[in-house]
Amino acid sequence: MHPRKLRFGWLDALVLAVIFGLVGYVLYRAQNHFHYRWDWRLIPGYFIRHDLEQGRWVLNLLGQGLLMTVRLAVWGSLLAALIGGLLGLCRVSRSLFLRLLGRSYVELIRNMPPLVFIFVFYFFLSSQLMPALAVENWMAEAAPATLRALAVLFGPPELLPNFLSGLLCLALFEGAYVAEIVRAGIQSIPVGQWEGASALGLHPQQALANVILPQALRTVVPPLAGQFISLIKDSSLVSLISIQEMTFSGTELAVSSGRVFEVWLTVAALYFLLCFSLSRVFRRLESRLGQGGHHPH
Repeated sequence: MHPRKLRFGWLDALVLAVIFGLVGYVLYRAQNHFHYRWDWRLIPGYFIRHDLEQGRWVLNLLGQGLLMTVRLAVWGSLLAALIGGLLGLCRVSRSLFLRLLGRSYVELIRNMPPLVFIFVFYFFLSSQLMPALAVENWMAEAAPATLRALAVLFGPPELLPNFLSGLLCLALFEGAYVAEIVRAGIQSIPVGQWEGASALGLHPQQALANVILPQALRTVVPPLAGQFISLIKDSSLVSLISIQEMTFSGTELAVSSGRVFEVWLTVAALYFLLCFSLSRVFRRLESRLGQGGHHPH
């Protein structure tokens, strides 16, 4: 069965007209009601600037914030997938202790506002965890090449403890939702698949790895895509604990420059581009998995 071709109809045109009308109305009100004078000339300079001391072009606040948001999204998604995957397996484990552990974690995180969780984790747990990991001592002894690699992967080395705190906050919070997605995906597989694997002599762990998880993967990809896109948007919350990502940079620029509308519209556009690009990537991945799951009769 071939996918139906999408056509641009009158309803699509109506929706676009309403959207553009609302945007135009907002711009009109900003121009006339608030007597706001638009000035976009400063925005490109917020992304990149020429450093006279170094004699080269370097990233400015918005550029640095965008790069930090990308780092948070990439590492946060990987860590959330790892935490959520393990907790999801605990949720369907035969061990009562593991099931209780997974459920307790999921229920605790899902029923707590993300902002409250970030503050609790950062001020109470992270203040104890980072000194225990001795990150600053390790960086003090690291080779210059190692510090350069850390700067590329995680941002300025001097801010690494702060970055790791924000990253753990995001990953632990999003991991609870990933765990429920993994649990639902595994439990959506018919019981007959387990019975068939058992009849073939496969151990439960072997059945899970070789029979159940490959089938569950096609089920969990769409909700996981939505969750990872949510992680990009939720990363803006860590700006409240001084992680210098895009929202933090936007706040500083809006206050210092007075270009409130220009800065925040630019930040909104950057978030949209990140989320939209990721949604397209996941849609293509979902399509390939769907094609791989159909075999000719």
